[in-house]
Amino acid sequence: MPTPVAPLVEKIPRSSRDRWFAFLSAAIVFLSVMGVRAQTRYGYVEVKDVAAPVVPREFRAAWVATVGNIDWPSKPGLPVTQQKAEMIAILNRLQQLKMNAIILQVRPTADALYPSKNEPWSWYLTGNMGQPPNPYYDPIAFTIVEARKRGIEFHAWFNPFRARHPSCKGKVSASHITRKRPDLVRRYGSLEWLDPGHPEVQSHSLNVILDVMKRYDVDGIHIDDYFYPYPEKTRGGKLMPFPDQSTYARYRRLGGKLSVSDWRRDNVNRFVKRLYLSIKKTKPWVKFGISPFGIWRPGYPKQIKGMDAYETLYANALLWWQKGWVDYFAPQLYWPIDSPGQSFPVLLNWWSAQNLRNRHLWPGISVWGTKMDRNPREVVNQIAATRRQPKVHGQVIYGMNGLLTNSLGIASLLAKHSYNVDVLPPAMPWLGRKQPPKPRMSFGLDLAAKLAGFHWKIASTKPARHWVLQQKIKGKWKSKVLPGTQKTFFIRGELVPQLPEYIAISAVDRNGIQGPPIVARKSVTVGAPVRKTK
Repeated sequence: MPTPVAPLVEKIPRSSRDRWFAFLSAAIVFLSVMGVRAQTRYGYVEVKDVAAPVVPREFRAAWVATVGNIDWPSKPGLPVTQQKAEMIAILNRLQQLKMNAIILQVRPTADALYPSKNEPWSWYLTGNMGQPPNPYYDPIAFTIVEARKRGIEFHAWFNPFRARHPSCKGKVSASHITRKRPDLVRRYGSLEWLDPGHPEVQSHSLNVILDVMKRYDVDGIHIDDYFYPYPEKTRGGKLMPFPDQSTYARYRRLGGKLSVSDWRRDNVNRFVKRLYLSIKKTKPWVKFGISPFGIWRPGYPKQIKGMDAYETLYANALLWWQKGWVDYFAPQLYWPIDSPGQSFPVLLNWWSAQNLRNRHLWPGISVWGTKMDRNPREVVNQIAATRRQPKVHGQVIYGMNGLLTNSLGIASLLAKHSYNVDVLPPAMPWLGRKQPPKPRMSFGLDLAAKLAGFHWKIASTKPARHWVLQQKIKGKWKSKVLPGTQKTFFIRGELVPQLPEYIAISAVDRNGIQGPPIVARKSVTVGAPVRKTK
């Protein structure tokens, strides 16, 4: 039998709910509160023989591209207030859609959407490369704080080798690598590219990424499909070779034996492995993800046709996947279900079958630029297809602007059919298995003010990333995933019918590991009538 707990508070001050919960922080597990001028007492007592249902797991992220001002900010040089408002709108839409991660492109072209000693402020942010925002703010720090409030993970997205994109129209800063170290840069068609075969390039890009990881409380580090550039053609229609002859010649002079193609792939392989190991050495809890081109090689599986990323981008993504040099993979499967040469489910199943290390597979799904633009239900069907694949527990959406504007009703469709229940991000037990402790909880009630509330906390130096709040009302459980910054839950209005029969709270850490819940049953006792005093 649970031991009754004496009430800490008999009436909640109407003036300040925050002050009221300050009383509860004294931390008795539960309290029982008497309705004002009533004879019925309502409280909660912990129970051991009731289990709340399991909350589903799914990674629901969106890429937010800054190159070309695709998603954010909407154009270079916007006032800081508008930049912040646009980011808040993005995070609010993710929260409305019950999505749980933002993958923000913080280094699109060897520049920085954050203060950096290594590279200049991005033209895409301020409209003047090298110039900080005015009034000054740090976009990464700002976004992390706002994302945490909404229970959204922050993954920093880097392009490791792209140095210059034609969409950047402004003057190049003297501190940009194309000006400081032109010997490391190769002109390729409309682009300027850092030569992945040069050891100093690899070290520079690695230092840029690790600098961000060390300085910010990021949840993940992310790189996409740009290793060597996508092929461009000359005016005569011939494929343009990547101009790294001098770097390859140096490699051969030093005794290298690999062919050009194998050497380029080895350059990328060594960078990916080095980045993964450096992340795990520095902050082992930070997740590392890659979103490669969705086709590894034509013919894998047999019906698949298309670009050979193995031979054009020199990306041996299958090797990284099978070696476990990532925590998650998000291959860009931007093709319809019924496209025989690039079928979404066929490719999804193939990538899943190659998952030898049991890492997470969260395919990239496009909401614009393909057939999905004209048939938004294709996106809903693709998400449904991921849920039929037992080794897939999430998706990453490309086309944040489409979600924001609800182009063709895509956001409404997702809210109705795909993202209509709260979920937790999948756990990564290979990064740690220790559970957060069981929370302690307090309850308070003021019938006169029509206000009831629960307050909880855990005895741990590591803050929770999420809380799972579960209530059983009229015999049915309902679950809600709350941000780790929230530690209170209020019920307003006609209180007694709304008080849950059971309530459960559990903490979830940054690795997705859920701790044991505290489960409590509503306790109702009837005593003698309260006598009025003269």
